[in-house]
Amino acid sequence: MAVATLTISSKNYSSWSLRGWLLCKMAGLDFTEASVDMDDTKARQELLLLSPTVLVPRLTHGAVTVWDTLAIAEYLAEIAPNAGLLPRDQATRAHCRAVSGEMHSGFYNLRSALPMNLKARHEKFKIFSGARPDVEHIKAIWTECLDKYGGPYLFGELSIADAMYAPVCTRFRTYAVPLEPKLQAYCDLILQWPLMQEWFAGAMAEPDEIVELEVEF
Repeated sequence: MAVATLTISSKNYSSWSLRGWLLCKMAGLDFTEASVDMDDTKARQELLLLSPTVLVPRLTHGAVTVWDTLAIAEYLAEIAPNAGLLPRDQATRAHCRAVSGEMHSGFYNLRSALPMNLKARHEKFKIFSGARPDVEHIKAIWTECLDKYGGPYLFGELSIADAMYAPVCTRFRTYAVPLEPKLQAYCDLILQWPLMQEWFAGAMAEPDEIVELEVEF
């Protein structure tokens, strides 16, 4: 069996690392975590620029090296077809890919205004006007998926889409974004997911060392 290593950065701050890690766990991949040095300039750039492709996550699996979160997702779906990362129905699968791709390439204002910080809580955080359309659009995506596929996850069963939007659930909690009951229930479900609880434990044990990301936008 090929040896797998997933290279990640900060568990507290890196939403892309969280997505890649969740996907590997969901695929049932036996992998070793490797952390980049947070004093490394490129690693800090990945966090501060909120980019999905600068450095991490990076999966090395035998002779294969794949980076970029969606590329990792598609690779895992290929090697673990029974893991259910993508829905079985073709039309549903296309929808799942579309909303996952939208999370991957969009919502820049949301990323900038509400950076992931699992240790922080801002009960009276004012979201600047540029980020509000992103928040509302995510709410619309969640509502459509939950209504169409019946929940409790975006496409009924756990899928790539839930891994892609999991960091958004943490952001909504950190910045006390109000949600209607159905969307709050989805958020709570993701936050209570045992894999998320495992990641949170790692984040809580992480030293507070990236002072740039403590800024309130």
